[in-house]
Parts: sequence; C-alpha cells; structure tokens
Amino acid sequence: SSGAAHQWAARSVNPAMTNQPQPRILNGRFQLDRKLGQGGMATVYLARDLRLNRPVAVKILHGQYASDEQFLRRFKHEADAAAQLGHPNIVRVYDVGNDGDLHYIVMEYVAGSDLKEIISLEGPLPVGRTLKMIQQIAEALEAAHHNGLVHRDVKPQNVLIDSEDRVHLSDFGIAKSDRSSAYTDPGTTFGTADYLAPEQAQGLGATPRSDIYALGVVTYEMLTGRLPFTGDTPLAVAMQHVQSPPPPPRQFNPAIPPQLEAIILNAMAKDPNQRPASARTFAEQLRAYRDRGNQATCLLYTSDAADE
Repeated sequence: SSGAAHQWAARSVNPAMTNQPQPRILNGRFQLDRKLGQGGMATVYLARDLRLNRPVAVKILHGQYASDEQFLRRFKHEADAAAQLGHPNIVRVYDVGNDGDLHYIVMEYVAGSDLKEIISLEGPLPVGRTLKMIQQIAEALEAAHHNGLVHRDVKPQNVLIDSEDRVHLSDFGIAKSDRSSAYTDPGTTFGTADYLAPEQAQGLGATPRSDIYALGVVTYEMLTGRLPFTGDTPLAVAMQHVQSPPPPPRQFNPAIPPQLEAIILNAMAKDPNQRPASARTFAEQLRAYRDRGNQATCLLYTSDAADE
C-alpha cells in the first residue's frame, strides 16, 4: 500500500538506520555540510543558513582554545573587526556566537579557489591577471587600514578567488585594531614566516606597511611561481626577511618588465619607511604602470599601422 511505501521511504532515509551521522546544526540555524579547510586556530565548514536559506562558511574554533579566554577574545575580535569592513573585496562576516562550547563565526561563502592553489597549479601567472588581483587586495587592505585595522597575515591562502576572478580577502583572525591593545604584546609575532615583514620577524609592532610588504611578497610569488626566501625552518625564513635582499624576480621570470620589478622590490624594502606610504599608493603605482603599458601598446600599434 502507499502507506507502507511511505513508511519505508521514511525509514530508508533515517540516518540512524543508515549509520549516517545527523548533520550538526548550530543553534538551530547553521547546518554544517562539509569541511572546507583547517588552520592553526580553527576549522572552516561549508554550511547552510536554514533561516535565510543560503550557503555560508562557518569557522569553528579548535577545542583546545575553547577554554582559553585570550583566544576567545581574539576570535571574537576577528568577527567584530571584520564585520565593520563593508568592502566588495573583503569576505563579509554575518554572525558570531557559540553553541555550548563550540565558538564560531559565520561568514560569506566564496565559491572558488584560494590564491595559493591557483599559483601552485598555474604559476607563474600572467602580468595582467596578477596586477588586477593585487590591486583588488590592495584596495581591500586600504579599507581595513582606513578602519584602523592591520591584517598581519596577508598570504595567498587568505585570498579567495571566485569564478569571475574577483578577490575576497579573508581571515582577519590575527588582525590588530588600533582601538585595542590586547594583541600588541611586545615580542609576540603573528603572521606566516613566508610573508613576514622584517619588523614583525623582529617582534616589533605590525603597521599598515607590514601588510604592504606581505603583499609585495604575494606579487613576487604570483609572477615567479616561487617564494623569495625558503629555509628548513620558519625561523630561518624569517631571518632572511630581516637580513637578505630578495633575488630579483626577473631572475626567475625574465618576462617581468623591469619597471614592475622595481615596484615589487620597493614594496619589499627592509625599511618600512621606504615602502609605499599606503596600500592605496601601492595600488596606484600598479595602476599607473598598467596604464603606461596600455599606452605603449597603443602607440606601438598606431606606429605599426603608420608603417604599412
């Protein structure tokens, strides 16, 4: 009978009978679907907001930190700080909360890849595509800096690229707000060694120009397919950021124009005062370079046409 069939259908999808775990739903609203990635502090899941019926990313703090008041403050700080940054190139934060001892942040879900994956698969990247992406990251950083926030961990893993090559900067997890002194203990170094500004490696405070240095390293990596400094340990890499001049990018990719190489190396100056004064200035340098390149192409094209 149809009643028996209906009962069987209901039974056949009962998770208890198929040994499928029930999906975890946080606070009756956010249904966790699958793991997207894991970092030092948290695991990120694809989830569904059942109330608004949309996909979201949910970052859940690792268990060992859930009882650590300082980490909880930093976790909430990320959410509060990032939630204030309404910018098209910054991942939006929707909610922060806890379900029992699970502490979480709910963020915009960006379907696509992170920039590190793209560099690994396709690097070195073409100059035009690189400049478009780096300008977007610079504009995102400018918005953060304007709001008194230094990211402190700019790296390709924290840059999400959607299907239209639009950039979304994420993970303000160790960001430092100038409105808070809680995360500026002397001698505390945040950030990833591969992209660490010399002043951060020396345990000095991070400034907006520290983010510009890291963005210079990201640009270098996109255009060469490799990092400027490598070593057996994070400390060995950090010391090179302090002491060693980076190998010229053109050594690894002669297709990089000399003027662009100069802009990248300027962003990676050891002395913060020698770097561009702001992320916007760096973006404008790149834009001016691109415009000059486009003009040169037009001039070349018109002179070729005149010769015919």
